[in-house]
Amino acid sequence: MKFGYFTLSDNHYVDNRRGANQLVADILDEAIYAEEVGLHSAWIGEHHFSTLGVLSCPDLVLAHVAARTKKIRLAPAVSVLPLHHPIRVAEQWATLDLLSGGRVDFAAGRGYDRREYAPFHVSFEDNQSIFEEGMGIVRRLWESEEPISHHGKHYQFDDVAITPKPVQRPIPAYVAAFSRPSIELAGRLGCNLIVAPFAAALTFGGLRQMADVYREACVKHGHQPGRLMCSYFLHLADTPPAEEAARARQIRYYRECATAAFPGDPKTAPPSYRYFIEIVERLQKVRPEDLSENSVLLGTPAHITDTLKKVEAAGFDEVILYVNVGLKPHPQVKDEMARFAAEVAPAFA
Repeated sequence: MKFGYFTLSDNHYVDNRRGANQLVADILDEAIYAEEVGLHSAWIGEHHFSTLGVLSCPDLVLAHVAARTKKIRLAPAVSVLPLHHPIRVAEQWATLDLLSGGRVDFAAGRGYDRREYAPFHVSFEDNQSIFEEGMGIVRRLWESEEPISHHGKHYQFDDVAITPKPVQRPIPAYVAAFSRPSIELAGRLGCNLIVAPFAAALTFGGLRQMADVYREACVKHGHQPGRLMCSYFLHLADTPPAEEAARARQIRYYRECATAAFPGDPKTAPPSYRYFIEIVERLQKVRPEDLSENSVLLGTPAHITDTLKKVEAAGFDEVILYVNVGLKPHPQVKDEMARFAAEVAPAFA
């Protein structure tokens, strides 16, 4: 099982003196450092118009990372595909694949914040259909040797071929999923899957059960199951006081960042987002002592290793680690990245 660096660039904290520009600089440094300590990948989120996520252009940041690294895989976490024309998305990530020597993984999702959709004049209510159509176009443009035409519900064009072509044919494609419809979409498209353990536990009972749903969907649609990935918050803590501080940091993230981002009104949330309402309700009530291996790696390296052995047994190929969470200081983030690579990752070599 491999491990990567992951961030959503949340900066929505009370009395926060860290500006967006400083956080982006920290993320850039951490992503480059991920290769130095031996992590496999760097996954950087896309958000718009608020401090719930301050990094709007993961492709540009990852291009900078590509120029300063040689091995690490580069990926959005995720590209909010309905906000962009799929032709442009195909061009951008094919170009980064060329510049990086074939190191791109492409992950896409619908996002979860209606406020990001409105300025782009994209329908939040119809984003599931927009996403599915766009994902198909992106992958066809990468894979086709000839110009393609498309006449669908949301996009229409004739005789389009992109340049440059990606080095990888095809670029590995992932669907980010919280719900059964998104997992079944990954199976229908023959894509890899990336999930959150918290959502897996809430919706399906655990990561193993979610993996089974994905594999069944792939088989149903005539595809071989692809790679399975999940994300985890990471807090290394060797003493009771350090663990208490880590739990408080994670609770702060849930209350000040996570619940503020999710659509919380059942009356206005589209049907495909109703499951988010229960997630928000649980996060609003969670206490430090409630934090579990369903979402957080917290404790000693030995304890974290034991938790990840269960993830490995469930059939997951990679775990990406959200370390810079809860206003954790940048030097501490890098220290925990290095310690994880030295004290946990070797158990999975």
